[in-house]
Amino acid sequence: MNGQANGHAILENVRRYRGIASLYRQTAAFRPGQSWSLLEQARDWEARALSELEAYFATHMDYAASRAA
Repeated sequence: MNGQANGHAILENVRRYRGIASLYRQTAAFRPGQSWSLLEQARDWEARALSELEAYFATHMDYAASRAA
């Protein structure tokens, strides 16, 4: 149960990070003078989300492998 709750927390973080990245991209569309900086920040938030997802799936793959052994 704890692993499941932790998984939900990770996926919630991913959702938040991607939402923040989306807001940066939207803001960049309306602020051309700052667009490069804003798009860079959006990229950083997307990278953070990807890192969380990679950790989530790596943990689940390790768990599945240990159960199969």
